[in-house]
Amino acid sequence: MKLLFVDCCISQRENDSRTRKLAEAFLKAFQENRPEAEIQTVPPETLLALKPFDAAMLDERDALASVGAWDAPVFSLARQFRAADQIVVAAPFWDLSFPAALRTYIEYVSANGLTYHYEADGCHGDCRAERLAYLTSGGDFEREDSVGVLYWRQLCAMFGVGQFDYVFAGGLDIDPAKAPEQLEAACALAGKLAETF
Repeated sequence: MKLLFVDCCISQRENDSRTRKLAEAFLKAFQENRPEAEIQTVPPETLLALKPFDAAMLDERDALASVGAWDAPVFSLARQFRAADQIVVAAPFWDLSFPAALRTYIEYVSANGLTYHYEADGCHGDCRAERLAYLTSGGDFEREDSVGVLYWRQLCAMFGVGQFDYVFAGGLDIDPAKAPEQLEAACALAGKLAETF
């Protein structure tokens, strides 16, 4: 069993990153319940090193896809994403969404013909994962229409991932005195979610 951890815990707080604390709570509980599982991590350094696609890069990728050259390096992240049994994505709530590095990663894993394909009735996912969990934290309160949450929910449908879950540790900058308690409660939710993964 392979769990893919997409670690976009980019923070000025470094090891005190609130999103990282959510991810650590999730991963600890997951490992306790699934000690045999292999965890593959896409670290922040990898995400930050990705270059957004320009026209020439897209042409090259399309040419490789047209001949089924899925072993090309440009598809390595998409192959990893497609092969995962379960996926957890952790990213802070930035500017009503998430860091640009995660958006660029999504462009790399969104490979038509590999992670999804089109038929006459629309888009069909080709990913193996049964579930994806999105973990996020932010200073403002959670909103039902959070772009990050909605976006990952829709990506799950596109990739064929059957179940989407999320934990949003929100409102952490509203009352700093309550932030530790709020984060602890969110970490407990993340740990509980991991027990069923």
